[in-house]
Amino acid sequence: MSKFLFSIAFLFLTAAAWSQQSQEELEQKKAKLQEEIHEKEMMLQDVRKKEKSVVKLLAIQKDKIGLKEKLIHTTEKQTKLLSNDMYINQVEINHLKKELVDLKADYAEMIVKSYKSRSTQSRAMFLLSSENFLQAYKRLQYMKQYSSYRKMQGEEIKDKTQKLADHNAMLSGQKTEKQKLIVEQEKERKDLEQEKIEQEKIANSLKKDKKQIAAEIKKKQQETKKIDAQIQKLIRDAIAEANKKAAAAKAKANPKTTTVAETKAIETSTKIVLTPEGQLVSNSFKANKGRLPWPVEKGAISLGYGDQPHPVYKSLVIHNSGIEITTEAGANARAVFGGEVTKVIVISPLNKAVCIQHGDYFTVYQNLSTVNVSAGDKVSTKQVLGKVRTNAEGKTILKFMISQNTTYANPQTWLNR
Repeated sequence: MSKFLFSIAFLFLTAAAWSQQSQEELEQKKAKLQEEIHEKEMMLQDVRKKEKSVVKLLAIQKDKIGLKEKLIHTTEKQTKLLSNDMYINQVEINHLKKELVDLKADYAEMIVKSYKSRSTQSRAMFLLSSENFLQAYKRLQYMKQYSSYRKMQGEEIKDKTQKLADHNAMLSGQKTEKQKLIVEQEKERKDLEQEKIEQEKIANSLKKDKKQIAAEIKKKQQETKKIDAQIQKLIRDAIAEANKKAAAAKAKANPKTTTVAETKAIETSTKIVLTPEGQLVSNSFKANKGRLPWPVEKGAISLGYGDQPHPVYKSLVIHNSGIEITTEAGANARAVFGGEVTKVIVISPLNKAVCIQHGDYFTVYQNLSTVNVSAGDKVSTKQVLGKVRTNAEGKTILKFMISQNTTYANPQTWLNR
């Protein structure tokens, strides 16, 4: 096989293998996006039925539109990838056709020559006219090789014809698949336009009563601040308790060299003074950033982290010190990493929170109806901490927070997606 033919074959096989893998990855991504869109749709239906406020409705609608746009982008990638496959396949078909034309022409010429010298007498005369035995032997071998070559040419034509048929069938299947993707993409675009119209309707309904919305946000933010203050105090108390133990351990281990000033500095520090063991836990937790499991088995983020402008009234700011994950009724909250329960807070009879320490990091699981752990318990990754509460509107939402000492971090960047 020539270098050109070898290069074409290698390119085709490599592209086919890469394409297959990429198509599978894109299909998995599409399935995940479709699952998230379905979850958003269920949340929308739930909000429409049970929640009078349209603020949440608009936020979910916005998330759903974002997911739809990602789905369309993924389908576009699939279509482009399929077009590339079809181009490579067409190149191979063109090459096979050219090879077949050359082979058939060569074979036809050989058949004509064979026909002209087909008589047994001609072959016998060709052998008998040899000058010596060695020449006669060589002529006999030539005749055998010629016959074998002719047979081989026939087999090669048959093989190339089959390959051409296979590639044509593959190309036909790819064209069908591409058409299917184009139809699917067009449907998704129409759905997206409908979702945007729906979003516009919701936004217009919001604009009719700005004062009511502002009052609603303010009330919710006040409640959130009170709970955040409780959790902050809890974390400060945990830091103080940990540093008190660290100071006592240091004084006991080095009674002659540890000064009163050193002990006081450890006890009054606003950050946890880590022991060697605590430092290992902290480093391990930090090393798993972006790979922590979700604090619930199923769910979608319904409110992100930090200060966020209201989707309609940009002057109104919504603050969230963690993330809110909407999940299914009866869902369990679970630890995202191994650690020690520092406190179980009873915010109200129906709203409890669990705080777990991981070195100088803390994770907080809020809005639990029941709790399975107690302060001082050692917990492992994915261990069930309690049931997530379903509120009066029928929504089951877990608020999840991460902080290093008293500084909050965006939990979304820590969780595995």
